Amino acid sequence: MERTKERQIIYCLIFALLIFGVKTIEAQNTSKGIDNPSGVLSQKIEEGARVISTGVPVLLISPDSRAGAMGDVGAATTPDANSIHWNAAKLAFLEKSSGISFTYTPWLRNLVGDIGLSYLSGFYKINERSAFGGSLTYFSLGGIDFYDANGESKGNFEPNEFAIDLAYSMKLSEKLSASVTGRYIRSDLTQGQNAGTSTTYAANAYGADLGLYFQDEIKNSEYNSSYAIGFQISNLGSKISYSDAIEKEFQPANLRLGGRYTMDFNEFNTLSFMLDFNKLLVPTPAIYDTLDQIVSGMDNNVGVVQGAIQSFYDAPNGFKEEMQEINISFGAEWTYNKFLVLRGGYFNESDKKGGRKYITFGGGFKYNVMQLDISYLVPVVGNNHPLKNTLRLSLSFDFQ
Repeated sequence: MERTKERQIIYCLIFALLIFGVKTIEAQNTSKGIDNPSGVLSQKIEEGARVISTGVPVLLISPDSRAGAMGDVGAATTPDANSIHWNAAKLAFLEKSSGISFTYTPWLRNLVGDIGLSYLSGFYKINERSAFGGSLTYFSLGGIDFYDANGESKGNFEPNEFAIDLAYSMKLSEKLSASVTGRYIRSDLTQGQNAGTSTTYAANAYGADLGLYFQDEIKNSEYNSSYAIGFQISNLGSKISYSDAIEKEFQPANLRLGGRYTMDFNEFNTLSFMLDFNKLLVPTPAIYDTLDQIVSGMDNNVGVVQGAIQSFYDAPNGFKEEMQEINISFGAEWTYNKFLVLRGGYFNESDKKGGRKYITFGGGFKYNVMQLDISYLVPVVGNNHPLKNTLRLSLSFDFQ
């Protein structure tokens, strides 16, 4: 019974966020008094404590254990079967002819036992210069008991979200590749239940990614060194809506830019360092007064393309706040004899934009065509991260 209540509370929180959106949160921070005679948001909000909200945020969650163990880096890591999420342009540089990977990530494991993220991805090399990739992301909220206003049971349902990706990657030269990815999204979190007088429904949307990847060797170095640069714009697509009565939400459009430096000390030991920068291409919430007039910032009720462009200059506190919207990931990976791998990383988000900060570590081993990877996350600030005390597991297979 306690587990059922906890699950219902979690579901209600998610559902409320979807229905009421960012402006409700902003309204709760609106105050009027001696220090705020015009009813403008409090000083804390004016200083930039605005978290950007989007639909289907599951699309930004690290889906695999390898990247999850390195602070969620992936723009320029060495290619693998999970590259379609981080930068599909890397697929063209895969040496194997095909591969597949499956990852399961428990969610809020300390509270409930049936919420989790499953990720299946794979690739197929068409020839030496191009490759196809595909993936399925499935997020389940487990069983939820629904009740009407009178407390009568309306049955048990399983809210869920999933996304299907198809990608094509091609080498433009021996060192540079590009990719395009198409995506179908379905988010069914309400099972058609009513929110007040509004009828809800499953949200359907389409999105696309564009990626670039460059890698090269470093000549005249002490070791056999190489470097790579990766760039991807992801989740550009139609807005998400769960009801005709509420404003549509942006997908979590994201700009990812990263680099990698790899040193081959000898035939047995390889060490890589990775650094990623991420910024949401979604408008920043404006500051409103009690009359719902914009005091600072810009209207975010715009189109997808305009929203992506506007996201670079619409922060109410200007350039300083724009810089706060950039998340930084750092990771390292050591490989011994192409068999044993150890990894570590760190993820940092500004306190003004959510304050996620965590250390990650993990490892894996490869035997023949099979590779098993695990990752573990330790929050640096607070103890409310949904992956706290959770081991993520990935199982991959590469074929000649």
